Amino acid sequence: QVQLAESGGGLVQPGGSLRLSCAASGFTFSGYSMGWYRQGPGKEREFVASISRGGANRNYADSVKGRFTISRDNDKNTVYLQMNNLKPEDTAVYLCNRARRFWSSYEVGTDWGQGTQVTVSS
Repeated sequence: QVQLAESGGGLVQPGGSLRLSCAASGFTFSGYSMGWYRQGPGKEREFVASISRGGANRNYADSVKGRFTISRDNDKNTVYLQMNNLKPEDTAVYLCNRARRFWSSYEVGTDWGQGTQVTVSS
């Protein structure tokens, strides 16, 4: 079955960096667009970034543009989120998401990982 396993979260000071990973299994990874979402304390889940099957098309939430970079390695079945210049408002559980449909542009799907906690605090 579909499995998505996030890692790389932790505690970081404002202005710091983290790189999140999402290891995928149970499906043809290269055939799906992928996305990252986050859910902060007391907040609704929100879109962070998405990437197309081959990586050519990337989209970002306005709040992270210029600071976060999404990428993928189809040989390793892994999608990444490089986060730079982190701010306290980036504190959240970050979750990996598989697109709704095979071989299509990204739309949020129903398959989620367990999430990884990112805390930005001095």
